[in-house]
Amino acid sequence: MLDTVKTPTLDPITVEVIGSALTTIVEEMGKAIIRAAYSTNIKERQDCSTALFDAQGRTIAQAEHIPVHLGSLLGIAEHVFKNHDLASVKPGDVFVGNDAYTGGGTHLNDIVFMEPIFHGGELVAWVTNLAHHSDFVDRGHAHIFQEGLRIPPVRLYREGVLQDDLMALILLNCQVPRERINDFRAQMAANRLGVQRYQALCDKYGRDTVSAAGAQVLDYTERRTRAGIATIPDGTYRFRHDFDSNLIDGVLDLQVVIEVKGDEIAIDFPDAPPQVRAPINMVYTALLATVYFAVKGIVDPDVPANAGFHRPIHVSAPLGSVLNSTPPAAVYSRTDIGQRLVDMIFAAMAQIVPDRVAAASTGGTLLTTSGIHPRTGRFYVYNEMHGGGMGARAHKDGLDGVQVNTTNTANLPIEALETEHPVMVECYELVQDSGGAGEFRGGMTLRRRVRMLDHVARISAGGTNSIVPPFGLFGGEPGSTARVELSPGAQPLERRVGMLQPGQSVGMVAAGGGGFGDPRKRDRALVERDLREERISRQAAAEIYGLEL
Repeated sequence: MLDTVKTPTLDPITVEVIGSALTTIVEEMGKAIIRAAYSTNIKERQDCSTALFDAQGRTIAQAEHIPVHLGSLLGIAEHVFKNHDLASVKPGDVFVGNDAYTGGGTHLNDIVFMEPIFHGGELVAWVTNLAHHSDFVDRGHAHIFQEGLRIPPVRLYREGVLQDDLMALILLNCQVPRERINDFRAQMAANRLGVQRYQALCDKYGRDTVSAAGAQVLDYTERRTRAGIATIPDGTYRFRHDFDSNLIDGVLDLQVVIEVKGDEIAIDFPDAPPQVRAPINMVYTALLATVYFAVKGIVDPDVPANAGFHRPIHVSAPLGSVLNSTPPAAVYSRTDIGQRLVDMIFAAMAQIVPDRVAAASTGGTLLTTSGIHPRTGRFYVYNEMHGGGMGARAHKDGLDGVQVNTTNTANLPIEALETEHPVMVECYELVQDSGGAGEFRGGMTLRRRVRMLDHVARISAGGTNSIVPPFGLFGGEPGSTARVELSPGAQPLERRVGMLQPGQSVGMVAAGGGGFGDPRKRDRALVERDLREERISRQAAAEIYGLEL
């Protein structure tokens, strides 16, 4: 007689308790990376993410960190399951990967660590984390071979033993190896914590119960997601818009077609332009992560982030396009175009669910400086994705000076920046009149200007929306455009890149958020408050909002 495996019958309370515990594990892992990390990009800007996968490779919990990172987390799991004999995996094995085409990543700076969790000799789940390593600068971006070290998923640890030769190979290809080795240790500490926490959960409830609860959480999430989609009227909804970046000439014509049918939704980008010889291309997993974020915001912002949410969502774009690239397309700045896609999905759905969307927000804007630190004599990299203005919503102004959509990194404090890097922050301020006017005003953007101290620095500065501003909705006006401000005498940038001499400065101003609704309908008290708090100028108050001064 064949043995049968009985799936435990669980009550809703047990499922909820275990589901919450899974979410707590990934959140605690994220805190561990941030507290133990060495580089400012991870310990201050919190540019990292964590997730748990079940034994079948399905996402069962993802921390609320950086939405676009889901693409890399999904990717490495798929590649490990496809290309490695899981029967050979042992406790303490750790896979490392980052490649966009053979490693499951979305760009090379995001290095992922994936480790199996065993309980009672059985592989029961996987713990995974990702950190953005501020390295691989001073590179070309015509194709991915120029963008850094490509790592397919390989074992960095075997049964808990570091493979020193592989680590040496990785560090040899890094420009700031001292930061990398210490950040890697933080990632390993987070994974070990996740393994211990999951095993403790299995000790308490039994591994079959924990696995069954995880599966039921996925089913619950799917039901909830389908219910949310079903509240949207059936139909086909479209939106097109231009995308600009100072990494390419001209603009790209983008279009999204969204079909809602019952409790499923399909998002298609049928006419996506061919991939380009610049780093704005997206691999498919990056596109998935971007679309999932936008749909979650519209359908149910509080739905758990796991594989159950993904089931009723279908995403397509032509293979070999900027939104579904093939080797050897460069991908470093893939969030530039991703940010615009979120705005476009919101705009398409504004026709039927205006209360659930926002006007266009700031796009991708990056400032990187690097060179020889005059105090330490070592190579340094300062990297920051700049915040800007969030688009206004149906009943609220956009937020001022924030990260938006798929990036979500934190502010890099001036104190940390000046302590660790040879630069001086000359100003860090909100920019008046940068938010698009509307019944609800778009968020103001930020200006940060840094001066190079006692060294020659290579800089990369710029992003999107320098030509096409973030659009408004329902009569709201567009936000301000992005720009790079160089001090007198500094050489012009070419494709974002240039050199600064000691004492020269660069300022980065991201785009402002678009407005929502007719500006003439804005409450007079709000206009007076904006004027009093210098969010808008007297001229804007009078000419745009009609305030009598």
